[in-house]
Amino acid sequence: MNRTFTRPPATRPPARPSVLTACRCCRSSNLMLVLPMGAHPPANMFVRPEDRARPQPAFALNAQACLDCGLLQVADQVPPDFFTNYLYVPSGAATMHSHFAELAQVAVARAGSGEGAGLIVDIGCNDGLMLSHANAQGGRTLGIDPAANLAVIAAERGVRVDTAFFNPETAARVRAAEGPARVITTTNTFNHIDDLHGFCTGVLALLEEDGTFIIEVPWGKTILETNEFDNVYHEHLSELSLLSIVRLGEAVGLDVVDVTRLPVHGGSMRVFLQPAALQADPAPVVAQMLEEERAAGLLRRESYEAFAGRVQDLGEVLTRILKGLKASGKSIAGYGAPAKGNTLLNYFGIGPETLDFLADRNPLKQGLYSPGMMIPVLGPEAVAERQPDYLLVLAWNFFDEIREQMAEFEARGGKFIVPLPSPRIIP
Repeated sequence: MNRTFTRPPATRPPARPSVLTACRCCRSSNLMLVLPMGAHPPANMFVRPEDRARPQPAFALNAQACLDCGLLQVADQVPPDFFTNYLYVPSGAATMHSHFAELAQVAVARAGSGEGAGLIVDIGCNDGLMLSHANAQGGRTLGIDPAANLAVIAAERGVRVDTAFFNPETAARVRAAEGPARVITTTNTFNHIDDLHGFCTGVLALLEEDGTFIIEVPWGKTILETNEFDNVYHEHLSELSLLSIVRLGEAVGLDVVDVTRLPVHGGSMRVFLQPAALQADPAPVVAQMLEEERAAGLLRRESYEAFAGRVQDLGEVLTRILKGLKASGKSIAGYGAPAKGNTLLNYFGIGPETLDFLADRNPLKQGLYSPGMMIPVLGPEAVAERQPDYLLVLAWNFFDEIREQMAEFEARGGKFIVPLPSPRIIP
């Protein structure tokens, strides 16, 4: 497909191949290139003011689909130490507090509470939000995360964190020190992992024989149907279908036994797996959702071709809206500086000539510049201080919450531009 959007050039060649030859989950070679999005810096590699003039690393972002299991994936090109100082935290969104409190309840119900409780391990525990809720409910917990800066925040919440990347060696060390885990959770971390087979081997090594592994990720079916191309970035190596998790589990000795549909992040799924040796019967919803994926065309080439066409159209409409507003003298800022927003900004070439600033509640991002497009990130108070006419909602998956936070902005006549699933102006 011919592209019409501008993109920042790569400042150095990628260290590793920019396309995959085998599916990360099922190992199939039946892959198709869906969206070649050009060179992007890592989406959470925000830039300090003193580094603005320095070239940024940028890597090809090529979204590929596996036509045998429906996995949407990109090649792993993120620098190995990237996650050791991470800027995303879930606690900036009120929605995630209630969400993780509910997940903690699910985990504690399976692991038990109080004296004799089984161990709950959260891989990619981030700032410890979920485990802090589990602790409050009487759970026995441990987080595993490579981000030392976030481990400090987690510790302030009373959450123990093993600061490390998770792999079979980490699993063996943790099991020797803590005993086996009754429940292992990973929320929006599984899609960051390149070696999913090795990761799951570690999970099996750490898990009790009849324990439960719980994965939360955006659902690939929803991503395809609602044009969520912005979920694809270098840290999000995989956008998972349920079938891709089933096939992965079959290869490593884990069975999918249940699934819960979730509204967060534009539509997600909570997948429950147990060791295959248990021969547990899956809940009926598993077969139901697998059939929904097949019916939605996750294994058909034409489905991804249509998706790519819709993304192209979306970008043309959005950039036309923004250019029209600027031409009429309107001021525009972005609300939210999420990683997905940086995929959208870089792919469509939307920079500081269009957006005066990005407002974000995460203090770790404030005072920095967005990767690639170099838009300044300020606190939410900048909206009231600078009074833009429009807010482009980059964190569109939290729009209801953002609209409540920006009630004064809307009351004085400000309007929102929501880019997905198709651009629209509200009100």
